[in-house]
Amino acid sequence: MSSPPTESHHPGAGAAPDTRIKIVIAACMLTIFLAMLDAQIIATALPRIVGDLGDLDLFAWVTTAYIIASSVTTPIYGKLGDLYGRKKVFVVAIVLFLAGSVAAGAAQSMEQLIVFRVFQGIGAGGLFVSVLAIIGELFSPREGAKYFNLFGIVFAAAALAGPAVGGLLTDLLSWHWVFLINLPLGLVVLVLIVGFLHLPPKARRAQIDYPGFISLSLAIVALTLLGSWGGVKYDWISPQTLGLGAVAVVMGVLFVAAERRAAEPVIPLHLFRDSTFSISAAVSFVAGVVFLGAVNFLALYVQVVTGATPTMSGVVLLPMMFGLVASSVVSGRIITQTGRYKWYPVLSMALGIVGALLFSTMDVDTPRAVVIAYMLLFGIAAGLNMQVLTMAAQNTAPRDDIGAVHATVSFSRQLGSTLGISVFASLFYDRLTGELADRVPAGALTGIDQDALSSHEVLDSLAAPVRDAVEQAYVAALNPVFLAAVPVLIVGLALALRMKNLALKTWDHGGHGDHGDAGGEQAREHQPADH
Repeated sequence: MSSPPTESHHPGAGAAPDTRIKIVIAACMLTIFLAMLDAQIIATALPRIVGDLGDLDLFAWVTTAYIIASSVTTPIYGKLGDLYGRKKVFVVAIVLFLAGSVAAGAAQSMEQLIVFRVFQGIGAGGLFVSVLAIIGELFSPREGAKYFNLFGIVFAAAALAGPAVGGLLTDLLSWHWVFLINLPLGLVVLVLIVGFLHLPPKARRAQIDYPGFISLSLAIVALTLLGSWGGVKYDWISPQTLGLGAVAVVMGVLFVAAERRAAEPVIPLHLFRDSTFSISAAVSFVAGVVFLGAVNFLALYVQVVTGATPTMSGVVLLPMMFGLVASSVVSGRIITQTGRYKWYPVLSMALGIVGALLFSTMDVDTPRAVVIAYMLLFGIAAGLNMQVLTMAAQNTAPRDDIGAVHATVSFSRQLGSTLGISVFASLFYDRLTGELADRVPAGALTGIDQDALSSHEVLDSLAAPVRDAVEQAYVAALNPVFLAAVPVLIVGLALALRMKNLALKTWDHGGHGDHGDAGGEQAREHQPADH
């Protein structure tokens, strides 16, 4: 592995450049694991948290507050990194995340926990985007491809380990430790980043775009609440939902107006004149809607319809994670060798269409082995776009805007996921209510909450004819969800086909870009390392 230009000129006093780079990469991977683990680990602890703290009516805000805070701050961290330097911003994000984690672990009421989750989310918003931007600073797009594909492995490992670790910590210690576990892991990251990450200082004069920050933040809050509440807590045409939509639109318009006037916009609008960036962001949104939004309902099918226990449902979902990791790693290696990336998002959308159509054909008699095969295919489709879109957007973007680029693409996927879950949940629950009324004998579910039907214990308590009717109702309600994903994926496929087939750029040892098909890069000034 050749050293990137930034490191080859700044060997530092403590370690050789290659050694320092390896340590920084390890810290970045641990950060991805930490961020993903935190998102997954709390699910199994929530029942115990509610039991200890009470206020069941507020428990959803434990997750919603975190999502809003992290969503709002993601694009802001990207821009701040462009202005003030990756290391400073990354360290601030880690410190805020750890402080919020410790405070959440010490919470004595549900209200306190929600407030501390906001602080934790503010820090979490800068973790993933900072890692992507640091990789973009250290390596050329082509060399960075080999590291981007490793994220899929770390992502899947944390997703699989999260619920199990959360349950283990809750049972053996207490729910407080699902937050406190972040402290030792985060401190390791903090020490490694402070000691070994050295990047050139930013020569740009920082001018904060306060109108852009405020209007974008309010728009994101409105969109996130709209995605969380629309069709689930409130009807899509209710005053609350329409009001949130109106706020999002107004703030969006004000944001665009602010960005046109700002000297240092949060999201430079000139980026959207680059078709590769625009398409990458749009396809990332589609991927969030389908691969992160619709996939939540696969667990319902596995548990309710096939009768799998929660533990077994996790095993059944493993092939999808395996497909995601395998396709992400293999595509990353091929992209590193060839420097070409266009056809992977195209193949991702195409395979996603096939997978969604196959899911829509599942019924109560579909063998579990067939379901696993469908999930493997869907996982492969998801992995083919996971990091490719980030690489594509970075490849043609100005180096000074690399943080804003990563933040925008990441936020697009996150927003797509939030809205996708909401829309698909609305479709599912509206259909399920009618199907249960039509199929289940009157009075058979008296005293049983509809949401509790996904519980293995509740299903086992039902008489065989009633359980069969419930399973049939779930199948009838789930099929439209997967069919609804098809037109979204078709739009994604059409967009991906319009992406230019450019080569990933490389750097020479002097820091100059390889012009290739994507155009040249400006040389990086060789300044003393920013410690």
